[in-house]
Amino acid sequence: MRKVFQIGGFVAAAVLIAFGIAAIVMGVNGRNTVNSSLKQEYIVGSADMTPALIKEEAKKAGLDVASLSFPTVSVAGKQITNGERARAFASYMRIHALEATGGYTYAQMGRFTAKPGTRKTELAVGGGTDTPQYALTDAATKQPVANGARNIWVTETALSTALNTSYMADRLGLFGIVVGIALLLSGIGFIVLAFAALHRKQIAARLK
Repeated sequence: MRKVFQIGGFVAAAVLIAFGIAAIVMGVNGRNTVNSSLKQEYIVGSADMTPALIKEEAKKAGLDVASLSFPTVSVAGKQITNGERARAFASYMRIHALEATGGYTYAQMGRFTAKPGTRKTELAVGGGTDTPQYALTDAATKQPVANGARNIWVTETALSTALNTSYMADRLGLFGIVVGIALLLSGIGFIVLAFAALHRKQIAARLK
């Protein structure tokens, strides 16, 4: 039985080391894929994408600065090439969208552009209306005119979701690397213990 346990120790060590190496390789490949994909988009932070400047802009736009969460990392003039910068860029985009829509989010704005003189009860908090009969009508299509300010959030949400997904993928890749290192060290530890047990047995046999 002791021999079986010793062999089992070496097998377990080999399996742990193999899984550890695989996890590290997959983690590195995942992070490299994220970085290369971001580089292909040629995204560069605008001049105002610093914590100080974006807060100043928000104040000028009349936003409630105290209720907002501002980025803490500057990406001004920097190309977005990794998950950390992608997440920061997405945070700056949100502030820009709030500035463009007067501080209102997608859900606070009406689907359509409201007619002049529309009564207040038919208006959304952030402007526009959800009632077609109170919306401006396109002369060509005879359809209600979409709320352009609200559509800003459609674009912002799509882009920021993609950037935040890149950040999540980058973090998962890093987690895979950490787990891989842990498995690798565990495997090496099993080998050391197995060798120690085998060596102790040999020493005991010689003493006899």
